[in-house]
Amino acid sequence: MLDPVLVAAIAHLWFVTIHPFEDGNGRIARAIADMALARADNIPQRFYSLSSQIMAERKDYYRELEQAQRGELDIAPWLAWFLGCLDRAIIRADEWVAGVLYRAKVWRGANEYPGLNPRQRLILERLLSDFKGHLTTSKYATIAKCSNDTALRDIEGLVERGFLARNPSGGRRTSYRLVEPRE
Repeated sequence: MLDPVLVAAIAHLWFVTIHPFEDGNGRIARAIADMALARADNIPQRFYSLSSQIMAERKDYYRELEQAQRGELDIAPWLAWFLGCLDRAIIRADEWVAGVLYRAKVWRGANEYPGLNPRQRLILERLLSDFKGHLTTSKYATIAKCSNDTALRDIEGLVERGFLARNPSGGRRTSYRLVEPRE
């Protein structure tokens, strides 16, 4: 009996190689592979998407497909790439789930402090999503649309409550970072 993950890889390769339709063969092949993996997992939900990972690695995907289709009858390199791609998809999903759980811990902690003002909640949300670098008073003031004095008071409140910590540099370069939430 062939491993169901290998079945998914071979089914994907065969469908793309046969190329039965004028358009959409790649999408259907990815759907076939995802369906075969879902059946192999035998669980109602999956948090990884092989199809998304293949699209993220599109250049390598096409190279590997071409080598498997135009080379010898040996599809071992295709299978190795497919399994590696699946592994990367699972790692990516693990990172995504870890991020969701981290944000949930922070918000659980924030909900224990009903005194957080809307500016502080806005900053926490920004720090948990697309914020680059470290937080400074001036960045806080710009994002929250408040004065530097108000920003400093808000930041000090977040430090006191354990959401932020001061970075080692001080003075005019004082910056802050999120603290790992308590369990």
